[in-house]
Amino acid sequence: MSFVHLHNHSHYSLLDGLTKLDEMVNYAKEQGSPAIALTDHGSMYGIIEFYQKAKKAGIKPILGVETYVAPNSRHDKNTREDGRGNHLILLAKNNVGYQNLIKLISAAHLEGFYYKPRIDWEILKEHHEGLIASTACLAGEIPRLIRADKLAEAKKRILEYNELFGQDNFYLELMDHPELEDLVKVNDQLIKFSKELNIPLVATNDTHYFKKEDAEAQDILLCLQNKKKKTDTDRMTMIGHGDYSLRSNSEMIAAFAHVPEAIENTLKIAEMCDVEIELGNIQLPFFEVPKGYDGNSYLRELSEEGISKRYPKASPEELIKVQERLDYELSVITKMGWPSYFLIVADFINWAKNNKIVVGPGRGSAAGSIVCYLTGITNLDPLKYDLLFERFLNPERISMPDIDMDFA
Repeated sequence: MSFVHLHNHSHYSLLDGLTKLDEMVNYAKEQGSPAIALTDHGSMYGIIEFYQKAKKAGIKPILGVETYVAPNSRHDKNTREDGRGNHLILLAKNNVGYQNLIKLISAAHLEGFYYKPRIDWEILKEHHEGLIASTACLAGEIPRLIRADKLAEAKKRILEYNELFGQDNFYLELMDHPELEDLVKVNDQLIKFSKELNIPLVATNDTHYFKKEDAEAQDILLCLQNKKKKTDTDRMTMIGHGDYSLRSNSEMIAAFAHVPEAIENTLKIAEMCDVEIELGNIQLPFFEVPKGYDGNSYLRELSEEGISKRYPKASPEELIKVQERLDYELSVITKMGWPSYFLIVADFINWAKNNKIVVGPGRGSAAGSIVCYLTGITNLDPLKYDLLFERFLNPERISMPDIDMDFA
């Protein structure tokens, strides 16, 4: 029987995880695992690097996060209790799930950040499609309720999570760290709940470092994170509380011999997860234009509006030259499919200028574009200084435009 590690922290779990992505992927291959997951704390910094390295090694990358779920609302930021997020493992089953992970983690940082990037039940309900969830470590909501002997409430929440994600998309997570206070109690109760409620179990190791001997180095990371000394007794440490290395498949299988389904379900989950990320192709964000316009016509509208602002005293002959240059540039931009790029850049640069953020006049080849000048992206008149548009965008050389800007 094989096994798949589904709860792993890399060095992208800043000042907490120590495992390098190469170590993680290569070890999975060495162990004969078909897949491995990345579930860094509250972030997805390492996802693309992990995806590329796993694919190259012939290992299926399972893309996930260990999220922090606010006990109430992600908007509550008043008490220390609000900052205590309950841990929850989320894994992307498919591309819809991957997109939902991105939305959740973006909201966690932009809307929910308080001590940690937090989501909440409200946004989880909005973006749960395509995701598999598990109860995480002792800092998860269900384990915390079990530790507090609130079994009726734990049972209620298990059923609510299972209803949200759907049968076989929500798992009760078991770990083998008997040195950890209350873990045996939590595991026993999760196994009972699994039998009673027909909710599947899954075995993980909550890995934070590669080999057992790396525990000391990872402990120093935790000291740095919490501004503590090694000699301090009142600090967070994993030493003495279990082995959080990438344990071998045989070790994990032996540790969960009493619940073999928890091991089998790691393979089942790995089989269910299949995300394909398209790399190497530029994918611009969608820019919403006013009704009645498309990207091409709206860029032309904004550019032509800029003529009277940029050339208020121009003669008819000069205006003809401006219009000819504008028509030419727009034809190239349209042909090459970049109107959205110009609209996006113009949007954030003009927003900055309108909000008293100092923006540079533009530099490099973008100064050769009259579209950039008319839309407020740059402040140099390319006609006055006889600047070449082709240095910036050339129909003979298919490459994305590159606008260099300076902001305070």
